Amino acid sequence: MDAKKIKEMAAKKAVDTLVKSGMKLGLGSGSTAILAVSYIGALFKEGKLKNIITVSTSFQTTMECEKWGIPVYSLNSGEINGSLDLAIDGADEIDPKNRLVKGGGGALLLEKIVAYASSYYAIVADETKLVVNLGVKFPVPLEVIPEARVCVKTTLEKLGAEVTIREAVRKAGPVITDHGNLLLDVRFREPVHPSLMEAELNRLPGVVENGFFTGPSGRPFFPDIFIGRQDGTVDRLERS
Repeated sequence: MDAKKIKEMAAKKAVDTLVKSGMKLGLGSGSTAILAVSYIGALFKEGKLKNIITVSTSFQTTMECEKWGIPVYSLNSGEINGSLDLAIDGADEIDPKNRLVKGGGGALLLEKIVAYASSYYAIVADETKLVVNLGVKFPVPLEVIPEARVCVKTTLEKLGAEVTIREAVRKAGPVITDHGNLLLDVRFREPVHPSLMEAELNRLPGVVENGFFTGPSGRPFFPDIFIGRQDGTVDRLERS
């Protein structure tokens, strides 16, 4: 079974299980999340989902919503009022405690804002995203303001991390985020404590946000994980 089909199964399972009419939904970005958005769009167009309103995490997701006629609002709008019933997204890495690394698609800032503003959070992924330790195999993205690029990179390298500036594809130069910032990809040579590192990275001047998703300070964070497997099954790793 090809990778896209596996991701599509996980996305459909999550949507069928969790998405209901009348919800305020946060919609993630990237190749797997877009499969969930497309499926939600098809159900909405067929009238099987009604009265849903959404917050998009990227230009990519907004355009997919426009394709299906899904209403998109700002998180600050009166209709949304800063909180969501459910957010659905993908992930780059998932550890045994359902902590995440995200941001491979470059939209980690809004993805985290939306995730932490949601009462319920679901992740769709394939089994290759399951790891023992976060940030060792797949780099942890940092969104930084351009003026802080060298300072942040140097500081992290002194701590033993490997840091690269993410380069664009089919465009000369670095990736520019939807908010006009740069992305640094950070790989740790040894395992780190994800929750502590999430907080520590954001203490560096110039770092806007980082790709560790372990939960907002002072509030439990237990994402529901839907894992598509090569044998055609979908496992649900429910939040505790």
